[in-house]
Amino acid sequence: MLQSFFILCSGADSAILKTCSEGEQNKYAGIGATVFFTAVMAFIASSYALYTVFDNLITAIFFGLIWGLLIFNLDRFIVSTIKKRNSFSNELIQATPRIILAVIIAVVISKPLEMKIFEKEINQVLLEEKNEMTLANKEQLALQYTPAVEKLHQDIVALKSEIAVKEAETNALYDTYITEAEGTAGTLLLGKGPVYKEKREKHDAALTELQQLKETNSGKILGIETQIAGLNTEYAEVVKNSQPIIDGFDGLMARINALDKLPWLPSFFIFLLFLAIETSPIIAKLLAPKGEYDLKLEDEESVLKTWVMQKVQQREQVLSTDTALNEKIYGEIADEEAVYAYKKQKAEELLKLQADAFQDLQIKSL
Repeated sequence: MLQSFFILCSGADSAILKTCSEGEQNKYAGIGATVFFTAVMAFIASSYALYTVFDNLITAIFFGLIWGLLIFNLDRFIVSTIKKRNSFSNELIQATPRIILAVIIAVVISKPLEMKIFEKEINQVLLEEKNEMTLANKEQLALQYTPAVEKLHQDIVALKSEIAVKEAETNALYDTYITEAEGTAGTLLLGKGPVYKEKREKHDAALTELQQLKETNSGKILGIETQIAGLNTEYAEVVKNSQPIIDGFDGLMARINALDKLPWLPSFFIFLLFLAIETSPIIAKLLAPKGEYDLKLEDEESVLKTWVMQKVQQREQVLSTDTALNEKIYGEIADEEAVYAYKKQKAEELLKLQADAFQDLQIKSL
């Protein structure tokens, strides 16, 4: 039962193989088993690759099954169409396109399994890339907000500087009227005279202006700080909203690129393993000597080819004979006067009928 299934997978003619030896049947059963298990590995690999794309197990298994059946059909076709010849070079030329196709299939099958085998290393590479992308994203978004925030901070500094200048001016007026009262400066007269009163009034006016300036600028500073807080909140919200996109940077292409950043030697050996598995049926058929099955298959094909050639030749002979007979018969008929006279009479009658019909048509048109 199992042997019959693997022989079916090999694409060999089971009717011919049944007449062959047990060893010949085992050989093709082994080739069929290789084809079958290659398709199974293709199913597993494609299911995993598609799962990373769709993130749905049922969908991945469904399309993976279709891909596995496609690979099975291709491998079965490749193996079944390679026929043993008496010249190895002719066999190699015949197998070269199939070997190239097998290499392509091996690459397609091995890549998803490589991603599964090196999943932890790929996750580490993706984590580093995500961190870099997060930092780059924050810096890029900050370019949109930093200039506005810095300008607002400069406005706060300018408002505080304006208050400081006014405070220095008020303090200077305070020192002036105090020293005037002490008699250490100004008029050098001790006591609170008219000059003292004038300087005290200037100080009090400047102090009132300072208090008003502080209240005004404090309100402005509070408003600016509210704007800065709003910009910082907006920046944090934009960063938060863009982070899921970075966190979702885990698709098939991202994993393939991450795999390419790992050391190439382990991946190369895995590729060689799948290449050996994929090409083993073809290589086995190329290296194996011409067996009993090949001889019987060639015999059946030659019988069919000979029979077709015979039928074609017979048809060609019938055609040439029939052509020669027709030429001879019609040549003899052409020489008979009775046939000539009868043909002439019928032609005259036909011409008369055509002339009458033409005349009737002309009359109707008038």
